[in-house]
Amino acid sequence: MTKPLTGFRVIELAGIGPGPYAGQLLADMGAEVILINRPGPMSAVPSINNRGKKTMVLDLSKPESVAVVLDLVKTADVLFEGLRPGVTERLGVGPEACHAINPKLVYGRMTGWGQTGPWAKQAGHDINYLSITGALEAMGRDGEPPLPPLNFVGDYGGGTMVLVIGIISALLQAQQTGKGEVVDAAIIDGVSSMMGIIYTLSAMNMWSTKRAGNLLDGAMPYYRCYKTKDQRFMAVGSIEPQFFKLLLEKLEIAADEFGKQNDPKQWAQQHEKLEAIFATKTRNEWAAIFEGSDACVTPVLNYEEATQHPQNVARGGLQRQGTFTHPRSIPVFGVAEDDADFIIAGAQDHAEEIFAELGYTEEKIAALIDK
Repeated sequence: MTKPLTGFRVIELAGIGPGPYAGQLLADMGAEVILINRPGPMSAVPSINNRGKKTMVLDLSKPESVAVVLDLVKTADVLFEGLRPGVTERLGVGPEACHAINPKLVYGRMTGWGQTGPWAKQAGHDINYLSITGALEAMGRDGEPPLPPLNFVGDYGGGTMVLVIGIISALLQAQQTGKGEVVDAAIIDGVSSMMGIIYTLSAMNMWSTKRAGNLLDGAMPYYRCYKTKDQRFMAVGSIEPQFFKLLLEKLEIAADEFGKQNDPKQWAQQHEKLEAIFATKTRNEWAAIFEGSDACVTPVLNYEEATQHPQNVARGGLQRQGTFTHPRSIPVFGVAEDDADFIIAGAQDHAEEIFAELGYTEEKIAALIDK
């Protein structure tokens, strides 16, 4: 089956975090992604985020390397970068320079703070971007430091996904109008967008700024994790009344003994009761008890165990190839098919091929590779 982005060429200027993952997703969906690496040892480090890409190393501080990028821009549909605002302009490959030679180009920009504002050129990482959105403060136990949610919420949720959506949307527009667009994907904007549900619940007096005091943050006895006898965990998400009823049945708790589901006065004792019950069996024993049930109670797996879970196995969601465990390409289009072998690109693997395609002479190719 032909993948939906087959035929589109994407230039990725090397970065870290959300940018490489965006390139992986575009490549997984069929785009030809050419990764422009910087010189140095990091360009040769293998990464799942670089699978399916063509790579070459260019020193963009040199005019001849900039000329190569601009020649590639003439043939490309997308270029995206994750540098600080103004850097690509100084290098000579900013949006204005690129659109001058390819008006249809979609130019993606991935940053934490965005292209504008007083903090735009300030350094930061996922935890910093989350800190000013209200999301980080809402995570963790009340009275304790907020817990960073790895870098999934900021870098990948608020960053990568927004960048990819923006690029694909702008591609559709370019196909219709012949005019490209600059996509300003800022992590703080993406996370703030995802916070819409929190602002909605707050407006309905159903959410407060008190951590561990709300529906989805561990305050509810029926929506949190519980430690088991073997020091592992079960995830309980029995929000709806019918699922909550099944939870009590599986735990052999009488409903009248346990108390009402949504009575805050009873939550403390309900927490204690469920903690004591889950501590009586191992995680796998509880998993067997809840298997096939709509109680919304599931075992908490580590990333190695996840590869063996029957649902992931059935979906082909995690495939071992060589030393890497590869998540499958997403989303799945049409009838699900196994992914072809995942190839992780290495530094300068495709430089000669790309130079030749651009029509460079053998002498010019040799000179560029020697540099």
